[in-house]
Parts: sequence; structure tokens; C-alpha cells
Amino acid sequence: MTAYRHKKALGQHFLHDGNYLARIVAAIRPEPDDLMVEIGPGQGALTKPLLEKLNHLHVVEIDRDLVAHLGQVFPPEHLTIHPADALKFDFGSLGAPLRVVGNLPYNISSPLLFHLADYADQVSDMHFMLQKEVVDRMAAAADTPDYGRLSVMLQARFRVMKLFNVPPGAFTPPPKVDSAVVRLAPLPKEAIPYHDAQRFGEIVARAFGQRRKTLRNTLKGLVEPGIFETLGIDPQRRGETLSVEEFSRLANHA
Repeated sequence: MTAYRHKKALGQHFLHDGNYLARIVAAIRPEPDDLMVEIGPGQGALTKPLLEKLNHLHVVEIDRDLVAHLGQVFPPEHLTIHPADALKFDFGSLGAPLRVVGNLPYNISSPLLFHLADYADQVSDMHFMLQKEVVDRMAAAADTPDYGRLSVMLQARFRVMKLFNVPPGAFTPPPKVDSAVVRLAPLPKEAIPYHDAQRFGEIVARAFGQRRKTLRNTLKGLVEPGIFETLGIDPQRRGETLSVEEFSRLANHA
């Protein structure tokens, strides 16, 4: 499909470097009977080596031109194509346990990660290529420059492991930034630190909504002032200094 022109509006950067493709497949370690879905397969660079290991693969692709191409290259008995926006796709409809992989469009990576986190109960693991900056944020420790809402929300639900970096030259067209591959493994239910996902998410969002303000101000009306003292958390601290465990204790305290 040499005549295809990438669509900038869709954030398309196609991985073409065989060495990095092999490293990604080796990191995923697909088994023949795995239930796997690839997000944004593009021209099929990763799809092909995955199908060399898998009996069947699902893909979610929004670009109709690429949907047509994939349908011509791969037989339907091995590849099920879902022409859809991954941000709106019901990954739960595919079954469980589900393995999720993909070179995620950089322009929608954060909202897509939040969407995928909703299916953590049905997922066994996820492997993604993302902008290196996003992966650094996902894996960041508390009270570091990269630490934020994305770090807390993902680390409260997954074990986040940065695997390796990928340079711009491995893509066509090359992006202006470095990329990285990351693995997310859902925590077992007994290891999830919060009791109420909605309350936890609201507290985290509020705490990072105005980063320069203290917890006393950002969480006003959501967390009673006395709770900070009860939990031994200084209300003069800012959200980026709290660990995932501390956010969870705030959310869990009735």
C-alpha cells in the first residue's frame, strides 16, 4: 500500500523498523489462542507478525482506507476488523481475558488510556507504543515533575512498566518526539487501594485541577477538613506530593 498518504489529523505515524517490531512482539509474547485486539493497526506492520503467532486477531481502525487495505491483505478467518473510533469502542464486547496492544495515536493517547482503564476487569495485559513523555507520566513517582492525574489513575489500577524507547526514525513519517513501549498489568482486586472508583477519580481530578493550590482548597467541599488530620495528611500539601496510597486513604475515609 505504498500510495497511502498518512492523515495528520488522525495522528498517524506508522512503525516500519523490523528490529523494533520484533522487540514489541517479543515483549507481548502472544500465544496461539490468546484473545487479542490491536488498536490502530495502520498498514498492518505489527498485525502481520502478531498473526504469525496468533490463530485470530481483532483490530480497531477508524481510517476507512486502512480498513479496506487490511481486508484485502488479511483473510477474515484470521482477522476481524472493527471499523470504529477506539475512544468509543466497547472493548468489553470482545470477551475476556482480553489482551490489548497498539501503536496509539499520540493526539488521543491520554483519553484513550482512561477509556481502556474502564475495562481493566476484563483485561489480562496491555502493551502500547506511546509518546515517551506520556509513558514517563504513566510511570512517574509522586513529587516528581512528570507525576500527575494520569500517573495516579493508572498506577491505582495497573502495574505500569516502561519497557524501552523507540526513536523517531523507526516511523513513517517520523514524529518530532521519541516514543516508548509500555506494559500495563491489572492489579488483582485485593490489591486495588480504593473502595469507590468514582470518588477516587473525583478526588484525584480535583487535586490536580489547580496544581498550585493546596489540598485544603482543591478538595474543599469534597473532603472534610478534619479528615486530613485524622489521616495524618497535611492539607497544605499539593496534589502532586501525594502517593497513590494517600489518595486512596482520602477517598476511602467516609
